[in-house]
Amino acid sequence: MVSTQHPLVTDAALAVLRDGGHAVDALIAACMVQATVSQELTNHAGTVTALLYDARTGRVRQLNSPGWVIPGLAPFRPVPVEPGTYSAVAPGANAVVPGFMPAMKLLHESHGVLPWARLVEPALRLADEGHVVTSFEHYVMATTLAYFQHSPSGREHFTPGGRLPQVGERWRQPELARTLAGTAEHGPRYFIDGPWARAFVERGNAMGWPVTLAHLAAKPAAWDEPRRFTHRGHEIVSLAAPQIQGASAAMVLGVLDQLGIAGEGHYNASPVASYLLAHTLRRARLDVGHLNDPEVFGDPSDVLADPGYHEHVARLIRSSMPRTDLSAHVRLTTRSPHVAPLPDLERGTDSCEISIVDAAGNWVQAMTTLSGSGIPGEVVGGVPMTGSLTDTSLNARQNISGWYAGGGHVRTVMGNTLVLRDGRPWLALGTPGKVEATVPQVLSNVLDFGMAPDDAEAAALMMPLGDDYTLPMEMAVAPEVPAGLAALGIRVRPLGLTNWHLGSFQMCWRDAGGSLRGGAGARREGKAAGY
Repeated sequence: MVSTQHPLVTDAALAVLRDGGHAVDALIAACMVQATVSQELTNHAGTVTALLYDARTGRVRQLNSPGWVIPGLAPFRPVPVEPGTYSAVAPGANAVVPGFMPAMKLLHESHGVLPWARLVEPALRLADEGHVVTSFEHYVMATTLAYFQHSPSGREHFTPGGRLPQVGERWRQPELARTLAGTAEHGPRYFIDGPWARAFVERGNAMGWPVTLAHLAAKPAAWDEPRRFTHRGHEIVSLAAPQIQGASAAMVLGVLDQLGIAGEGHYNASPVASYLLAHTLRRARLDVGHLNDPEVFGDPSDVLADPGYHEHVARLIRSSMPRTDLSAHVRLTTRSPHVAPLPDLERGTDSCEISIVDAAGNWVQAMTTLSGSGIPGEVVGGVPMTGSLTDTSLNARQNISGWYAGGGHVRTVMGNTLVLRDGRPWLALGTPGKVEATVPQVLSNVLDFGMAPDDAEAAALMMPLGDDYTLPMEMAVAPEVPAGLAALGIRVRPLGLTNWHLGSFQMCWRDAGGSLRGGAGARREGKAAGY
């Protein structure tokens, strides 16, 4: 079973499985194709994370291969961003060392079965022959285009002939095809110390960034131990620090359990349940700001997963609920009885989730993203790059940070998650978008409310409650929810029936009868398929 965010990616991965490839082989092919046909979301120089369940050993391991800042070098920010203007990456994006190809190298060396060139071939063919631009791809490229107009390489790459490739047109990428041909022939090291790496270093040096080839190979991708916790008898495995997902999910689900959320009714029907979830997500977003690179800081994940702490937070939230109907306050402070103006969810980079199960029972849940990719705004060898946010504030909106002394791993919001029964996966899920908020909600839908995974993903989702007591949420909810939230003092910020910024889950699971199922959320253009 394969679920990805693009039909061409799913087809490429499934073909690898039919050829006898391991789930990791299929993942490599999927990542290479996704970075070719979805450059508005990812690229061949970004960040990769993954959870791999090895059926032979029964072990789950976490792959971390983020972009990383180089300790001792000053931040390098070549893209100017004026206040009030849109950027695909928030102001202050810095150049970083790419993590994508080191991840591909480790994956293939540790678990690959098929030849490397076979796994690169689908991406190479699509770059050479072109792929048909979809409406979603064109829309997102259009919203991020300004970021790549600061460099000649960005303008040439994204606006061949003077404009973006249009919906329905075939977009050929000959420069990327040449790069992928070299990668197919020489292997992943083509990007680490080979011709592409040398071109990357040369471009950076010419712009004033003193990166070296030694920097590109200084921190290879590595296998780590994931974060594990239990919830309602299920073992959940997610990403450990410096990623925030494991600690965030453990805290949200633990606090909701202490609040007795299952007895309040579902979030899409109960204003009280929505109120409790909104406050829990807000508190978790604040608390995960204490997570950083474990090479530099202590790791507070155990504190964030402590049931005693969950009880404390639940008491705080429950005891501070309004005693008076506040609907009049909301009505007097907004033009609408229940809702506030639309929120700005348009800023920020994005990502691609991939879910795969092979015939031998190996499971892999992974994400590849353009965040953490190289030199902001530049295109080298057909590979566009955005750099990385390196905001070290405790409440960074995207929760992405890097440190220029003593460490350098970039903390990101990646959603890879496995749910185990008797030590074996029965559900794998993840999403791009606002991961720290949406993954716990879908897990709660499944584990607290007994929903099937595809129904859990399709339910309306929300963001954390804002400090101004406004709540961005999808509006596929019961009519009484916005009014009930207003009575509790919360103004709803409507996100339409669904909103693509909240992601689109890619999932595989075993149903009650043991059959393998797949789901691709409808908020984007994904596809699930199997045989």
